[in-house]
Amino acid sequence: MNGELYIQWIPQLRIKIVDGSSLVAAAVIHSIPKETARVIFRGKLSKVAHNVLSALCQKGIQVITLHEDEYMKLKQNEKLLGTDVVLSESYSQKIWLVGDGLTEKEQLKASKGTIFIPISLFPPRKVRPDCYYHTTPAMMAPKSLENLNSCQNWLGRRVMSAVRVAGIVHALEGWDVHECGNSVFSIDKVWEAALHHGFRPLAVPT
Repeated sequence: MNGELYIQWIPQLRIKIVDGSSLVAAAVIHSIPKETARVIFRGKLSKVAHNVLSALCQKGIQVITLHEDEYMKLKQNEKLLGTDVVLSESYSQKIWLVGDGLTEKEQLKASKGTIFIPISLFPPRKVRPDCYYHTTPAMMAPKSLENLNSCQNWLGRRVMSAVRVAGIVHALEGWDVHECGNSVFSIDKVWEAALHHGFRPLAVPT
């Protein structure tokens, strides 16, 4: 339940539970090239996935799904997603947002030069040498943060998972709210706060 059980079990809890969903969503959105008009979504429909896709649809970016069950689940959220979700059998779009559940067979159907942008904590297995695999949602640590290697072994040196950056930013800002369960912090506010504290986005693929 994205950490909500802790609050239910310990209502007097004095620390804040931060699952980092808003900053993860922000990191994914800022990894998408600015000129993008359409993206393919493939993977598990997590809390982060819904946040990212809702934000993209509100910006007028069309979301293409390849599986009818995913399409039907997204259409249940039509208030947020509007009419910018499309079911298609075409694999031709160059920007893919991928979560848990992406198969090797699907990767092989992608066009040459496709950019796979993970929205999950763990990266997909790379099977296409002619495609670009962006890192999982993450940010560069500020120079003032010392004695840091990397957050996960698939991230570069001084690169921190956005989930962990969110907890640090939440504490630095002194925000007295939880971000867990179904609750989501402001994507724009947490992104601006992270930049203010010296965290930097990773390079956008070209």
